[in-house]
Amino acid sequence: MGKAIFKQRNGVLGVGIITPCGFITPEQLLGLGKLLPEVGAVGSKLTTRQTLLVLLPEENLERFTTGLRTLGLELGGFGDIVRNVKGCPGSPALCHRSLSDVFELAVEIQGKFSNQPTPHDFKISVAGCHRGCTDPHCADFGVTAVGQNDFDIYLGGRGGSRNPVHAQRAYQKVSREAVFTILEHVLQTYRQLAEEKERLCLTIRRVGMEPFILPADKLPKAGEEANDFLDFLND
Repeated sequence: MGKAIFKQRNGVLGVGIITPCGFITPEQLLGLGKLLPEVGAVGSKLTTRQTLLVLLPEENLERFTTGLRTLGLELGGFGDIVRNVKGCPGSPALCHRSLSDVFELAVEIQGKFSNQPTPHDFKISVAGCHRGCTDPHCADFGVTAVGQNDFDIYLGGRGGSRNPVHAQRAYQKVSREAVFTILEHVLQTYRQLAEEKERLCLTIRRVGMEPFILPADKLPKAGEEANDFLDFLND
């Protein structure tokens, strides 16, 4: 796994900062406002992946990363891993259109799965309604709330490409608990079946969707814990 540090054409570094699904506190904003001038940052940019890209001289990178840690922030990962999760602000306190508390769900997914190794980069998006502001149909694993604690799951999307792929709906109206069960199964199956450097959409095109589908009786219902749900694979 590499870090999200990219040399720009003009010689400065573009350094990606991740937060819990794009959420940043006032204290962290104030801290960044003080830190960026101290490290000679020439600017920053919000990305479509809900990260912050900071442009700064290469010689100040170590000082910058140290400052980030004091603010409770970190550099993003890069390469063939589960990337940071895109999550909409859907919650009972925020977006009126949200059908479930998806922001909390997205943050938990990021905490449990981000930076895990995968055959190719693996992107996850979570949306609180059919509007899909986080582009769940363009992600390898897209989650869309369709009711309170009910979610549809889409697999095999690919956005940034000469040949974008629209994700396929693989599961309908599964529980919050089942989302984690399904994601674990999809990642394990992907690692087993993918060819070298093969994106999930291409693996699905080659082997079909069926290996990625769990039987309904193996999915936890609302309120049930996802125990050792992959034991049945070894029965």
